[in-house]
Amino acid sequence: MAMQWPGGPAGPVEPRGRQVPQPQGWPYGQSPVMRASHADRERAADVLKAGFAEGRLTKQELDDRLSRLNYAMTYAEIQPLISDLPQGPMPMTAMAAPQPVPVPPPLPPTFQPAPPRTTNGAATGALICGVLTVFTGGVAAIPAVILGHKARAEIRRTREQGDGMAVTGLVLGYLAMAFWALLILGSAVAAVTFDGTGTGGGNVETGVENEDQRADIP
Repeated sequence: MAMQWPGGPAGPVEPRGRQVPQPQGWPYGQSPVMRASHADRERAADVLKAGFAEGRLTKQELDDRLSRLNYAMTYAEIQPLISDLPQGPMPMTAMAAPQPVPVPPPLPPTFQPAPPRTTNGAATGALICGVLTVFTGGVAAIPAVILGHKARAEIRRTREQGDGMAVTGLVLGYLAMAFWALLILGSAVAAVTFDGTGTGGGNVETGVENEDQRADIP
């Protein structure tokens, strides 16, 4: 609350119109020795209470100054009690409202970075099974072929990575299957050939024995 002292807005004026300089800190047109009224002490008390509310005075300082203010009789006794406090509320600077952060417009799809391509899981499985055909005696060849075809179909649909691994698994799987197929076929041919050769030899020997027996008969 601003402290309003009695008197006009300006001090006494000389006859020529020039204002008489007044002592700083005193009400215009009033002498420091002039006796203060109850209203003056109440206004000074308001200044002290405002200073305490704003944290400028401690509770002990407020009580001490109010006690001295109650016994102040003149302006000279009141002024020292409030000379180090603002004569009214301090102007508060309005806090600027936070400005919204501008959001950049979304990029058109043409300029957006392409999402990272992932590797197809079936292609990885086909490659692993294809490599294991060497160590499993061709058992992993069939899974390698199945996973390889599945991976290539999924890659064409999803544009994932791993087509090379799928092809490698397919090649290793088919090679293992062809190797075992040829090995089984060759074994079968060899077995048939061996059986035919053994039977023919036995018949020849039997015929020779029969001829010898006939020759011995008189």
